[in-house]
Amino acid sequence: MQKLKERWGVTSNFQLTIIFIVFAITGSSSVYVAKPFLNLIGLHQANFPDVWWGSTLYWILRILLIFPFYQVLLVIYGWLFGQFKFFWAFEKKMLKRIGLGFLF
Repeated sequence: MQKLKERWGVTSNFQLTIIFIVFAITGSSSVYVAKPFLNLIGLHQANFPDVWWGSTLYWILRILLIFPFYQVLLVIYGWLFGQFKFFWAFEKKMLKRIGLGFLF
């Protein structure tokens, strides 16, 4: 845990615990929040062919569509838990790594 604290620039175990809680809440709630949107656009597993790649394509599309919800909620929950500075820097770093650094 000490290496993780040093890497992230976290000073206390309490702050590290809060960060883990934010990640956990964000992961669960992003799927929940995105569900109405996915239903609205008709992304249901039954709409994909019953071959091996149909299920794979469904999950790839689902993850790609949930990703923006996750990004926004991560910063919001980080702010609510008093860790906005950490999560804003984390967000910028992650988007730069996937090639979307031009957004900032």
